[in-house]
Amino acid sequence: MRYLALATDYDGTIATSGIVDQPTLAALERLRGSGRKLILVTGRELDDLKKTFDHFEIFEWIVAENGALLYRPSNQESTYLGERPSQAFVDELVRRGVGPISVGGIIVATWHPHETTVLEVIRDLGLELQVIFNKDAVMVLPANINKATGLKAALKRMELSPHEVVGVGDAENDHAFLSMCECSAAVDNALPAVKERADIVLARDHGAGVTQLIDQMLADDLADLEGKVERHKLLLGTRADGVELRIRPYDNGILIAGPSGSGKSTVATGLLERLGEHKFQYCLIDPEGDYTAFDGAIVLGGAKQPPVIDETLQVLKDPTRNCVFNMVGVALADRPAMFLTLLSRLLELRAATGRPHWIVVDEAHHLLPTNWLPVALALPQQLNRLILITVHPAAVSPTVLETVKLVVAVGPEPAETVKELCVALKAPEPSLAGLQRGEDEVLLWSRATGETAFVRPARSKSERRRHIRKYAEGELPPERSFYFRGPTKALNLRAQNLILFMQTADGVDDATWKFHLDRGDVARWFAEGIKDGELEAEAQGIAEQSSQGNRVTPKESRALIRAAIEKRYTLPMTPFMPMPDTDAKPVHA
Repeated sequence: MRYLALATDYDGTIATSGIVDQPTLAALERLRGSGRKLILVTGRELDDLKKTFDHFEIFEWIVAENGALLYRPSNQESTYLGERPSQAFVDELVRRGVGPISVGGIIVATWHPHETTVLEVIRDLGLELQVIFNKDAVMVLPANINKATGLKAALKRMELSPHEVVGVGDAENDHAFLSMCECSAAVDNALPAVKERADIVLARDHGAGVTQLIDQMLADDLADLEGKVERHKLLLGTRADGVELRIRPYDNGILIAGPSGSGKSTVATGLLERLGEHKFQYCLIDPEGDYTAFDGAIVLGGAKQPPVIDETLQVLKDPTRNCVFNMVGVALADRPAMFLTLLSRLLELRAATGRPHWIVVDEAHHLLPTNWLPVALALPQQLNRLILITVHPAAVSPTVLETVKLVVAVGPEPAETVKELCVALKAPEPSLAGLQRGEDEVLLWSRATGETAFVRPARSKSERRRHIRKYAEGELPPERSFYFRGPTKALNLRAQNLILFMQTADGVDDATWKFHLDRGDVARWFAEGIKDGELEAEAQGIAEQSSQGNRVTPKESRALIRAAIEKRYTLPMTPFMPMPDTDAKPVHA
């Protein structure tokens, strides 16, 4: 189910002259019977609404007084979201001839043409109040209160995101909450300004228009309108001619693929930042601890503490929070089973709440390998909103690859990456004829439309900070650390980051240093452990100078490697001493 709730205005929307007719009530009941929630968002005071409408039980929550009051019909719970204006304010309005005046729990309301006097009183008394118009109605509320803030408070209690909500209204005071909803609709009698900003303009007025909207929701979950809602599209990159390429946030799966150190995490992090900016929730499954210092998400688990699935689900119950599920502390053999359990629980949560909007799987070839038999049985055929990040597309389960609709190929040979995917899927390759690639561009291929293009991906604001912090001073897992063993394997010194690597390199004897540099251990670690292809290439060049005729001494090669690292990574000033790690198994010695 795409949309889980309908938020509707009252007067002028479901009600005509203050009354909701029987066909509209029946439509609201049908929508509620489908399992969706109904939220009433009205400028009326609750007691006044009760005089004309006695079907409060239809609604999960009622947002009254233009966002100032939350009311839950099921238990008659009321919550005011602001402070009542002072009696002095009301008295001064009366003294200046404003009337009639209605005073609710927080709202103070009157009618045109008294808005000028109301504004003068607010100014003269130095009050922090705002005036909101609803056709001829003039409503006074605290400065931070409107229908959007009231709806946001209701959705928080319902553990729903605005991205799961359709909103419908007709007047000026509906702008705020309509713009917050994923999809906004205006009834035919709505003001022109409301129609202009709405995603949908209904063909009928008042309750008949809302009934039309409900029937569309029940028929196909507004699927026919999916491509018409443009305001939530996410920037993916920019072509050489300056044209921005954006994707719909509910497109099916995305594959980000390419060799190690080619920029996959940069593309992924940029996309996750866009999701965060648009308030789409994601859960990132991180098998190797690559996102231990990821901005914008709560990281659960680490090298010494495996993540807990129940804790992850508790974090994701809040629509405003994202999660990184760090599996580096889980034994390799146990990771696929834990991932399958987590995925099943995430899909259950998504069925109930629509979230997480995206599930991101790093190192997908490890968690969803081709020979992992439970995949075909465990994954639903309609699994969508999945981002796969991998070095080897052909090593990912074909069942999962079939969900991919957009391919982002990074690295020096993107056409080879696409070819590998097509071979795995037994699908024809797209034509890349005539495409010109610019610097730092990646290849996009839409499997849905067949279109291909080279684009410069939207840059991540946090990727560089994350990359520097993680590799310079973070804690890489044992299997990704560097080990100084020496030619006789007399040592076992672990360097789990670049600071420790440089400090240990300065402390070991020349024979040990030259042994690792000359046989390519240092360059290989930069490629596989640090995932920095440029640093790898520079280390290879230094190793060649060291091994071929000793053109550089061990002291000089250390200095060159240090300079190459410091050129790319900002390192803290205070060093700390490395300690031997005798328990870990060496992988680079």
